[in-house]
Amino acid sequence: MRLVLFGAPGSGKGTQATRLKQDLGIPHISTGDLLRAEIKAESELGKKAKSIMDAGQLLSDDIMLGIIEERLGQPDAKPGFILDGYPRNLAQAEALDGVLARIGQPLDVVIKLEVPNEAIVDRCVVRFNKEGRPDDNPETVKKRLAIYADQTAPVAEFYAKRGKLKVVDGVGELDDVTARIKTALESTSAASA
Repeated sequence: MRLVLFGAPGSGKGTQATRLKQDLGIPHISTGDLLRAEIKAESELGKKAKSIMDAGQLLSDDIMLGIIEERLGQPDAKPGFILDGYPRNLAQAEALDGVLARIGQPLDVVIKLEVPNEAIVDRCVVRFNKEGRPDDNPETVKKRLAIYADQTAPVAEFYAKRGKLKVVDGVGELDDVTARIKTALESTSAASA
């Protein structure tokens, strides 16, 4: 199974990916985790990424795609993968499709976790108070949601036009949301069988 978990910041993508990787036996590939690992390893890519991020700029699509392509080429990703945090814009979605076609690993499905903005802000406030993550500050979350609406939300339509998008209600108990995702995955598997 090759899938993208998609949704606004704070919609639960990382939490659900962590839960699904156990059941599906495939790696959870988070762009944030990959970047942190490259920086920690002080690889050439990590050094380049760090200098860009330290300057307060976003990494180019080419750098992100290079990191993703390298990770997808590792043996544990051959049976499938869960991408989390990528693609974040239409250019990345198109580039990802090209890479996946080239390596013979096209996406099976994109699961979009649908969560109202108010619920996301509430979740992030709880996490901010508990963990102190700066990106969970309520004002920062509101800015991230605006960027998501402008740049990332159109990616859903990109995958919908290709028949790859499944929208799942991301509100409720963790087990309930996981069950909804699994149902969507089972319908994808049945349709492709």
